[in-house]
Amino acid sequence: METKTDDRSVKGSSGYVHNIEALALENNDFRQVIYTAAHCQLVVMALKPGEDIGSEVHQLDQFLRVEQGTGEAILNGVTTSIKAGFAILVPAGTTHNIVNTGSVSMKLYTLYAPPNHRDGVIHHTREDAQKDREHFDGTTTQ
Repeated sequence: METKTDDRSVKGSSGYVHNIEALALENNDFRQVIYTAAHCQLVVMALKPGEDIGSEVHQLDQFLRVEQGTGEAILNGVTTSIKAGFAILVPAGTTHNIVNTGSVSMKLYTLYAPPNHRDGVIHHTREDAQKDREHFDGTTTQ
């Protein structure tokens, strides 16, 4: 059994524990898969000013929380202004996009249920993500 008391991550047979706000704020990659369980996945993202995730539809549920920055959440054509502290829940089948309309990097984290990406994948830029076309292959973190 592994035990830690600081704010750094702990990956053990019982899951993952970390200060998610600090992790999201420290991240500078477009997408970084942090932990993949059988039924959900934790990912941190950073969007540069003017950047968006790209309009997409998943056949899974997605939760996002903004930790820094301002922008817009577009769900099925409805645009809502968002900023740090906002949460967005995207039900399966919903066309959605997140756009950074601010002047600083938008930092956020997202939970996919079930997982959507290959465990451990890091896309440094949106272009890297678009070229990769990867998807969850059934492999979990542990």
